[in-house]
Amino acid sequence: MRLSVATPNLLRVSSPDVPWTLSRDEFSLERVLTLKAATTVAVVVPARNESATVGAVLDAVLAHRELVDELVVVNDDSVDDTSTVADHHGARVVRFEGPSGKGEAMRAGLAATSSELVVFLDADVVNTTSEFVARLIQPLLERSETQLVKGYYERPLHNMPTGGGRVNELAARPILSLLYPGLGEIRQPLAGETAGRRSAFDVITLEKAYGVEIALLIDIARQFGVRSLAQVDLGVRRHRNRPLEELRPMSMDVLRAALKRYSVHLPPQA
Repeated sequence: MRLSVATPNLLRVSSPDVPWTLSRDEFSLERVLTLKAATTVAVVVPARNESATVGAVLDAVLAHRELVDELVVVNDDSVDDTSTVADHHGARVVRFEGPSGKGEAMRAGLAATSSELVVFLDADVVNTTSEFVARLIQPLLERSETQLVKGYYERPLHNMPTGGGRVNELAARPILSLLYPGLGEIRQPLAGETAGRRSAFDVITLEKAYGVEIALLIDIARQFGVRSLAQVDLGVRRHRNRPLEELRPMSMDVLRAALKRYSVHLPPQA
């Protein structure tokens, strides 16, 4: 079956708009604590069979509990002790009905919280630090026009200091650079470490499965402009590196979500 391409729904960026990038030196915990004031913050952690790592992630979040008004773990059809571990480490556990997947779990987390700012963190990161939440919300507190924040970092692979994030480098970044002006500047478009305004999430629909992260970037940029995006340096991110055969379906979800938004008519999913 041939693919057909309709008139592309471009971002229509006519100037060199780029996302705001914050280096590690621009972070100030004291300033974040001051700026937060009465602003409410929810941290949502989608998790499927992550009992070995989710506890440490939650402990890191609660190291600065004054920043966190709601802490939710969305149990995405786990068959291990993820729920029990999350409960013991201070999170409210939410189970959701319906098809499982990362996008679906993120939707459930949004529905289960009410805070003005929402931070999403991955449950399988083995070196989440106590600064992740503060760094992710700083651009939202600093500038009212900022709607969405992505983390960026070095991704080790096995014994090498870099080389992780293969779907990010081989699928997500190239297609954003080719089709969506300005979004190629986002270093980790598939980062699970994401923060945004609830008011921004309310005007889009989160994509299902692993297409959710790239779709989120495109949809927010369309609604609010590329300059509504920011990215912050989170240092080094270590997690379970998946074998190559598990990356193909992830890449398919990412490409499908991006191409769909470019008005490419794709065959129905099997």
